[in-house]
Amino acid sequence: MIGTSLGAYCFIKGCIYLLQSVTPLSILCFASTSITGPSSNPAILALQIWAAAETVFFIFIYLPRKRFLQKPASHPTDLSREDREELFRRCQETISEPETYLVKWFKGAPIEEIKRDNVKEFYCWAFLNRDAWGPEDDEELEGYADATEKMLGRKLEPGRGSARALRLTLDEVTMSTHRSLLWYLCIGVVDTLTSVCMLRWFHFHRLPYRRFFTVFPFRPLLLFSTHRTPGKTVTYWHRQHNSTTHLPVLFIHGIGIGLYPYVNFLSEIDEDIGVIALEIMPVSFRITSEALQREAMCQEVLAIVRQHGWDRFILVSHSYGSIISTHLLSHQSIAPLIGPVVLLDPVSFLLHLPDVAYNFTCRLPKRANEHQLYYFASMDMGVSHTLFRRFFWSENILWKADVEDRRLTVVLGGKDLIVDTTAVGRYLTQPDPPAPSSSQNLEKAANGANEEWKHRRWTGKGIDLLWFEDLDHAQIFDSRRDRKRVIDAIEAYSLQESQPSATSNGVAH
Repeated sequence: MIGTSLGAYCFIKGCIYLLQSVTPLSILCFASTSITGPSSNPAILALQIWAAAETVFFIFIYLPRKRFLQKPASHPTDLSREDREELFRRCQETISEPETYLVKWFKGAPIEEIKRDNVKEFYCWAFLNRDAWGPEDDEELEGYADATEKMLGRKLEPGRGSARALRLTLDEVTMSTHRSLLWYLCIGVVDTLTSVCMLRWFHFHRLPYRRFFTVFPFRPLLLFSTHRTPGKTVTYWHRQHNSTTHLPVLFIHGIGIGLYPYVNFLSEIDEDIGVIALEIMPVSFRITSEALQREAMCQEVLAIVRQHGWDRFILVSHSYGSIISTHLLSHQSIAPLIGPVVLLDPVSFLLHLPDVAYNFTCRLPKRANEHQLYYFASMDMGVSHTLFRRFFWSENILWKADVEDRRLTVVLGGKDLIVDTTAVGRYLTQPDPPAPSSSQNLEKAANGANEEWKHRRWTGKGIDLLWFEDLDHAQIFDSRRDRKRVIDAIEAYSLQESQPSATSNGVAH
């Protein structure tokens, strides 16, 4: 993330205004050229040709794709009522500020406009994956509303207010103004530079040649690589595993410009330790196919690790990659292959709280880093479609109980603009409290929580936490010193798995 200084704000706003102006100016130039004819000046003629290309791209690529991406989501199979009620109970136990919880899920609406039917409609989406409910569902939803009143310590007003809930998989897929050809040219340049850097240590595993045109900007590297992915859509970079004393590493990146922010991080892992770095193109600012559903992604990952003969590996992921990690950790064929886990800036813990969904899709940006997130990430066509049509919170959420039998390190930044990292840190490190009977008790429990967990020494046993007080989301990769603490944990985990007597001196605070 870019930071929050005045200089950063001016820079990011200038970049946004520049990129937003490309298409309208191109259309005006194209219209003018249609009237006056092409120029005899070579420089102006080149500009006119580019303007024509931008106009054609907008009309014949962007507009049809924008309509296509609005098609309804294909929701996962409904849980049984018993499972839904258990899921609701688990969620309720970790809601410390119920009024804030409701206000954020209702996009900042006044609390008095969030009435009983509004709450039932929200829970209908959240737990039943539906837009509306029938008489057969009313008893269940009334129970959830009653439990919410108990959390609030007051009654919900009957009827329906003006508040509208954030219901990601039912709402319109929101995306910003058109991304120009110039923008995708920039993406292509960064992708090429990333590939050149990665080729120093890794081999690229491409798609079949016939799928060259399924990812835009096009990737010339696909034409030259001799290695092919066993998956249908997932490409990856592979470094041979040469160590007999360490486990290899599977890395999954987050939303952004692909592997570009992670090149230094990946290259600094011990060179004898094998690495597979997956590429998740739908969240990498590309025009490509839709994000894979959970089972399809797991099958592709399984095929990839089997191709390289891995029967045990360290799982490392960043941000959105923690969602895919959640799926892998619950998959019956992959979970047994996963050793210790490292999650950097994870978004999968406490996903029932509104922070991740609200901060990524609803919050009106004010600071420089918020504008960077909103325009360049949240409003990207592929990213937005993934979040609104492929992101099902109930199958993406990761509970502490799911990882208590594993060695896990969670890396959090104190200034994260997406995740409530303090809430996540407390949840992972504090004993599970009994469910409070009112919002006052919950608030008291939260305010009285001990903050010593932020300064605990890394042990390599159970759930560990590395806390970086001054870092924003993804800034862990900016500094070699900060990266080293994470890499030390990964390498210690890798050695520990093969040699249980290994120590963990390198990753303490």
